[in-house]
Amino acid sequence: MDRDIIAALVEDARATYAEIGHQVGLSASAVKRRVDRLRVTGAITGFSARVAPQALGWTTEAYVELFCQGKTKPSDIALAVARYPEVVGAATITGEADALLHIRATDVRHVERVIERIAAEAFVVRTKSSIVLSRLVDSPPGSAVAEPRNGSPVPG
Repeated sequence: MDRDIIAALVEDARATYAEIGHQVGLSASAVKRRVDRLRVTGAITGFSARVAPQALGWTTEAYVELFCQGKTKPSDIALAVARYPEVVGAATITGEADALLHIRATDVRHVERVIERIAAEAFVVRTKSSIVLSRLVDSPPGSAVAEPRNGSPVPG
């Protein structure tokens, strides 16, 4: 039942508890209690608006691998790249690179300027970038609500 409620919220976070209840076969108050519990347990971390990057003029995107010197701490990487509004995602990764950045920008020149600024960070040895040509799959986070594994905060 909780997975169905989460799926309904992912589809339309502005739906009323009554609308969701109609979809999943519960009363509005029962849906509200479950949503409140899902928020408390951390299964639902918040609600937000999804804005098309193109609406903001950010029509170009790239993925940039960061190669860092020595034993650069992930927290140092996170602190540094968080200063760049163009960095919309960052993760440490396996393989040769230490981190992978997702950048959105107005055009290729803008991407280039961002990469130049990031490459100038003291801990960065080199970068390797790829410009996105077209998106093949672009699902919002949580849109494919999977079956929970042991220890999952989403009860069945």
